[in-house]
Order: sequence, then structure tokens, then C-alpha cells
Amino acid sequence: MRPNKIKQLWNEGKCPTLGWLSISNGFTAEIMARQGFDALCVDLQHGTSEANDVLPMLQAVSQTDTVPFVRVAWNDPASIMRALDLGAYGIIVPLVNNAEEAAAAVAACRYPPDGIRSSGPVRAAHYGGANYFTEANDEIIVMAMVETKEGLANLDEICATPGLDAVYIGPADLSFALDMAPQADNPDPIHLATCDKIRDTAHKHGIKAVMHCAGAPFASEAVKRGFDMVMLASDLNCLIAGVRKQLDDLKANTEG
Repeated sequence: MRPNKIKQLWNEGKCPTLGWLSISNGFTAEIMARQGFDALCVDLQHGTSEANDVLPMLQAVSQTDTVPFVRVAWNDPASIMRALDLGAYGIIVPLVNNAEEAAAAVAACRYPPDGIRSSGPVRAAHYGGANYFTEANDEIIVMAMVETKEGLANLDEICATPGLDAVYIGPADLSFALDMAPQADNPDPIHLATCDKIRDTAHKHGIKAVMHCAGAPFASEAVKRGFDMVMLASDLNCLIAGVRKQLDDLKANTEG
């Protein structure tokens, strides 16, 4: 089976980069995949993609050695299994509140006897290659997002869930959990300390901690703080930032 490059990078002590696909388009997914991210995530929770968009976007990403991830909209076994069958090598599950929910997410990602995943990798076996059935449980990454008051209260139990590979920090919803306004790359000391607590608890249980960032300055600090993977940029935000820069530069050079 095709090895999961993210796991290989972790085994080498490296911090992989993750890009975000908010736009439901195969061509933009392909362009993002050719920029050098270690992994790309199709966002079904807050992005514009629907279930029917996942297959062509994963096919576009798979033209490169970028690892395809999917953030499902909810902790729903059917949605998780479908994304895996289409070729996702990593699943991010939002709003995980307790150990039972974390265990359910893991079970949906694992074939028996380790889980409840149904047999039917219509594309995954072709993308993953030989021995997919026997090796998928070891290669597929499952991440639980810890971002609610209940999730924080049950952090230790979530991180102790057998088979969970990582916890993923969603900074905006985490801000809600801390009674703050949602903000990307939140510099508030309480928010930073909470993120560090999530990281330390994950590491205590031998799993990884992933930080969702909005740009290189905050992401580089997250790497220095010991996070194991950083989401660096989304297609949508890069599009907006690039257009705004060109417009601002034009105005600066022609007005006055």
C-alpha cells in the first residue's frame, strides 16, 4: 500500500504542512497540490464543497505526492467511510466532545477487528494500491478536533482514545469555548495557553497536536512551540490576499 507521507514525516521528527481547500473546484485543488504542501484538506464542514465534489478534488490532489485529507461536516460514520472509500488518507472530525465520540470517529476509520469501517474502497484501493485492506488501518490518519467547552473538560480522555492519531485545534470555535470572539491566529494569552495545554496533553498520550493557522508568522511560531503539523493557508484566503495586494499596489502607485 502507498505509505502515508505524513506518518513518515512524523517518524522523522518533522512538522508537515497542511493546506486548506475551501473552494469546490478540481482545478484549484490541483493548483494548490502543486505548490508544495505535504497534505491538503477538502473542507466539508465550512467550505463550499459537497459530497459530490470530493472525488474530483481528491483525484486532482492525487496527481501529486500531496497527501489527501477530508474534514467531514460531522462525526458521522457514513460520511467518514465515504470519504475514505474515495481515497482520503486522513480524516479530520470536528467538535469532538468526549472519549465516546473520539472512539466512534476512530472506529469509522478502521476495518474490523479494530473498527466498524465497511468494505468497499471503490477508489481508495486503486489510489492506495496493493494490500489496502490489510494495511489501511495503519496508514489512515484520524484527527479529532478539540474546540468546545466539553471537549476541553474531557481533553485527557479524548487524547487517550486508542487509535486516535492526533488532536486538531480549531482556533475560532476554541475562542467560543473560552468566551472570546472567534479569531484566527489568536494572540490572547489564555487562548495560547489553552492550545499549549492541548499540545502537552496529546504528547502525554503519545499522539500528535495540529494547529490550524492563517499564515506563516503564526504557523512558524506554532512549529517552534512544538506542534506536530500546521495548517498554513487556504485557497480562498490566498485568493483574497493576492487580489487585494494587487489592487492596493495599483492604488498606491497611481493615486495622489
